[in-house]
Amino acid sequence: MPVIKNPKALRPATQLVHGGTMRSQYGENAEALFLTSGFVYDNAEQAEATFKGEVEHYQYTRFGNPTVNMLEQRLALLEGAEACIATATGMAAVSSSMLCHLKTGDRVVAARALFGSCHWIVSTLLPRYGIETVFVDGADLAQWREALATPTQLVLLETPSNPMLEIVDLPAVAKLSHAAGAIVVVDNVFATPLHQHPLEMGADVVVYSCTKHIDGQGRVLGGAVLGRKQWIEEVLQPFTRNTGPALSPFNAWLLLKGLETLSLRVDAASRSAEALAHFLETRSEVSKVWYPTLASHPQRELAMRQMSSGGTLVTFELSGGKAEAFRFLNALSLIAISNNLGDSKSLITHPATTTHMRLAVEERARLGITEGALRLSVGLEDVADLTEDLSQALDALKR
Repeated sequence: MPVIKNPKALRPATQLVHGGTMRSQYGENAEALFLTSGFVYDNAEQAEATFKGEVEHYQYTRFGNPTVNMLEQRLALLEGAEACIATATGMAAVSSSMLCHLKTGDRVVAARALFGSCHWIVSTLLPRYGIETVFVDGADLAQWREALATPTQLVLLETPSNPMLEIVDLPAVAKLSHAAGAIVVVDNVFATPLHQHPLEMGADVVVYSCTKHIDGQGRVLGGAVLGRKQWIEEVLQPFTRNTGPALSPFNAWLLLKGLETLSLRVDAASRSAEALAHFLETRSEVSKVWYPTLASHPQRELAMRQMSSGGTLVTFELSGGKAEAFRFLNALSLIAISNNLGDSKSLITHPATTTHMRLAVEERARLGITEGALRLSVGLEDVADLTEDLSQALDALKR
């Protein structure tokens, strides 16, 4: 059977198909699904040596599984990371990457613009364990400088942010963070590993919800944490092995198949998203549109330095608030109302009443999440059909 001698030399589209592949003695072409909770040993001595770490042998799927390991290796190749651990969900990836590194008395600085559950971890969970947390406006480097003038153990941010597509200056924040003694954890879900490479810009850890673009079919949950081999093995791995946020081998197998078409799907959806963003700017019913490549985006230049594409998400605002937003949503016939994103089907949600509803009204206002704001995840439908659906729903607001 052929063996790829240097998978790191392959281009991303090829890595997405071949990276990390391991074949059994049967020579299967598609990745094998090892749907097993445990593994057997040739003898008692081998079992003992395995648990001592003297020999390499799978023990238990919570610790490791061939199908899951193939996914981890493929993601690491794509990200340019030394190592990866897959998790059961994206939030398991975020929480594990933070809790494995922190202890009582530590300090965390986070960008204010975070997904609702991530915001809850920083604002509510960590302080319960005696960990100090500080929020800053991610686009304001002066606030980062002030917050990171004090020794800090971890920095958390997402860029572009959910849902308002705020861009954080990764190299500048990474430099400030490292000077403060912190590791930098970046949620790269919106940009995907194809269109932004945080590790190349100074990040230490990258996290994903594989539920989104990596699956891309709205089928399964999954997450991933990527970074340096020493940190993954010595800090993260003991935490995940003993707390148990393990990814199902079946989910890993589906995510492997999703990766094969990731570049085709993300590139196509990003082109459509940019076209729809320009279309929405032409409509009088829309008061504002956020998309990284638009000339109207306040951080367009920074976004284009850090990203190779604007991505698959478009956020826009209707001036009539919640009532008008709901009328618009209910008038759509093709685009479905759903809080998921990164799917092959186009999806739309009202963040103020879904993904970010548990944030205080004042906090949502500070983030720009108004009652009229809508987040559109663009899928693989013909862009003309999507344009027509948006157009007829906007026309319905005039009736």
